[in-house]
Amino acid sequence: MKHFAGRVAVITGGAGGLGREFATVAAGLGMKLVLADVQQDALDDARRALEEQGAEVLAMACDVRKGEQVQALADAAMARFGAVHLVFNNAGVGSGGLIWENSEADWEWVLGVNLWGVIHGVRIFTRLMLDCAARDPQFEGHIVNTASMAGLLNAPAMGVYNVSKHAVVSLSETLYHDLQLVGAPVGASVLCPYFVPTGISQSHRNRPDDVRMDAAPTASQMAAQAMTVKAVESGKVTAAQVAQMTFDAVRDGQFYIYSHPGALGNVAERMAAIVEQRNPGDPYAATPHVREFLRSKL
Repeated sequence: MKHFAGRVAVITGGAGGLGREFATVAAGLGMKLVLADVQQDALDDARRALEEQGAEVLAMACDVRKGEQVQALADAAMARFGAVHLVFNNAGVGSGGLIWENSEADWEWVLGVNLWGVIHGVRIFTRLMLDCAARDPQFEGHIVNTASMAGLLNAPAMGVYNVSKHAVVSLSETLYHDLQLVGAPVGASVLCPYFVPTGISQSHRNRPDDVRMDAAPTASQMAAQAMTVKAVESGKVTAAQVAQMTFDAVRDGQFYIYSHPGALGNVAERMAAIVEQRNPGDPYAATPHVREFLRSKL
């Protein structure tokens, strides 16, 4: 996708963090915006700020776990702007702890947002964009799915999150191949940020009642939360920088997008262990203090 001005971008999780930064870059490029989020006050603030910058903005409350709400978002985007060109399936939440201590509600919440949100976005917006392309010979489209370095690695005490993000990487790679197979004028990318200062470490603030925590957090869940907060808040690469990297990658047709390419050494070691049939290595071999912190809290 080479041209952005006048085109339409849909961004889930668009009221804060990476989503808000995607919207800021898109507005600066002259795009029309469709923002979706579950946090209404933050969504309203984002809409006002972007409109003050001169952007045309449609803002809708949307729980991406619900297919009917994602469909309503797509319908509203078409009714307002008549086409969709760029989709960021970006809404995400985090949860940690020893994997056997996660409740059914934990799994339903994290997989509901992180995985089913992307599933709904892909199945609804890909067909919509292909329909737009059938009507417009000049159509260019692109879909960006936000995964994580946790979609390529498997750190302990992050099991639910790891599973959700590995699935997003797989879904995105398959989407890329399927679009290539049919020669669609729609590209695909998967974004794998590492520790970037966003609001994801506090995502429990928007946890819906139907998947609420009924029990007090376990020691491992509290330790994982503390570790994540510290790592995210100390991140040196900003969400704004990641957003710009992402738009550059979309323009270049680049599939894999990494905020911290230096972390790929750990990915290479994991892949080598798989190929060589070695047992998984210690993900904290280079940072043993992190492993000891976790152990000390269990």
